Amino acid sequence: AAGSEPGARTRFAPSPTGSLHVGGARTALYSWLWARQNGGQFLLRVEDTDTARSTRESEDEVLADLAWLGLVHDEGPTAGGPNGPYRQSERMQGGLYQELAQKLLDSGAAYRCFCTPEELDAKRAAAEAAGENPQYDGTWRDADPAEVQRRLDAGEPYTVRFRVPDGKVVGIDDAVRGRVEWDVQATVGDFILLRSGGMPVYNFCVAVDDADMKVSTVIRAEEHLTNTVRQVLILEALGFPLPRFAHLSLVLGEDRSKLSKRHGATSVNQFRQQGYLPQAMLNYLCLLGWNDSTDQEIYSVDELAAAFSLDRVTKSPAVFDLKKLNWINGQHLRALAEEERAALVGRHLAEAGVAMAADSPFSLSASRMVAEKIELVNDASPLVRDALAYPLADSLASSGAQKLADELRRVGGALVAAHREGVLPDGASPDFEAEWKSAVKSFGKELGLKGKSLFMPLRLAVTGRMAGPDVGAQLQLLALAPDGAKCESVPLDARMAQLEAALADMPVPVEA
Repeated sequence: AAGSEPGARTRFAPSPTGSLHVGGARTALYSWLWARQNGGQFLLRVEDTDTARSTRESEDEVLADLAWLGLVHDEGPTAGGPNGPYRQSERMQGGLYQELAQKLLDSGAAYRCFCTPEELDAKRAAAEAAGENPQYDGTWRDADPAEVQRRLDAGEPYTVRFRVPDGKVVGIDDAVRGRVEWDVQATVGDFILLRSGGMPVYNFCVAVDDADMKVSTVIRAEEHLTNTVRQVLILEALGFPLPRFAHLSLVLGEDRSKLSKRHGATSVNQFRQQGYLPQAMLNYLCLLGWNDSTDQEIYSVDELAAAFSLDRVTKSPAVFDLKKLNWINGQHLRALAEEERAALVGRHLAEAGVAMAADSPFSLSASRMVAEKIELVNDASPLVRDALAYPLADSLASSGAQKLADELRRVGGALVAAHREGVLPDGASPDFEAEWKSAVKSFGKELGLKGKSLFMPLRLAVTGRMAGPDVGAQLQLLALAPDGAKCESVPLDARMAQLEAALADMPVPVEA
């Protein structure tokens, strides 16, 4: 069992070569939750040594995505801390890696290799041709010290390689995968620590940084599992304690291949732009590979921090299900306080060119109207545009409307008459909801209609559609449209005129 780990120090170590992928966001979330639950610290370390691909713009994007999700780091490039610097490029300048490589050389755990790239290519080709594992053959592993010194004095370039102990087996108790072991010589051979220019390789940097930053639990994607062999060997040789490891399974697309751009949105920023809520993203991402053994599916961030445990993280890959994410987002959206939801919907309507202002009676009315209908904030604008339009002619041509012809003639006629006489409730009235209910009841009584026979033709007559949000809510929105809507709207007067004309054109039923 993963149990607890008081004072846990976890880290998220992105490479700033693009946007934050949802798989990376889940890794960051699990690391953040584990630290938070155990009263520890969550560190952010930027692994930006791939100078050809790493950019500060990408780093800023990743930091902004993490901030939007609410995954605030306790130590990192922007927060600072006692174990910095927190960018690998800046750590390079301090000479720490070279110093520790020298320590390994001095202890005999590493050695200098003077093989040229051409020699290494030839060795690799020969091994592959013989059907063998193309790893380093140990040419310089036990070289004569005098020959090594001669080459050093001549200024020949060299790499520093780790001397893998004969017969060594590396084993870890992975918090997700259980016991994992490797026969090291069969797996990696004597691997490089420093390249010929003195540049440390990825696995050396990661092992040293985790130890130097006192990381106690390394939570990361399963593709890093093979790196663990080298990192454990380096840590053991330097006398550093090993962190605990938890390797998370892949996130797959619905076709069960690795989640990628062809599956649609995959970066946190894309989901943010599409109108998802950060708390819904966290809720969904946490369920991608974890459950607390109950049927609960909707969690607040505090509930996740209390319930999360590494021993409930599953080994099997998780499938990214967009419908489930949308459902969870809708649940979180409806759970918001009305003012908070109205602010989000209002801002979206203003940005979408539907509302003149984000904060207005019109936007508040729109937010109330769509609350039960939307899963994403961005779903609001098409619903509001639809409510302000009046496609009666198109709807009347549908087979569903033709079945309602008799009821529509009666309900529509009563509605037109009530509007002409000025007795239809005013959508802008503070008591409109009660007045509208009363008016609908009166129509039903007067016409001897109830249930669907009343409500369906009434909806069609008022909104021009067979389905949509609450009819009364649409009328309230319509009343506020002149001062609040930026897009086109068909006012009630024009609707009633169109309805009257359409009723006049409808064939009169022949009495039997």
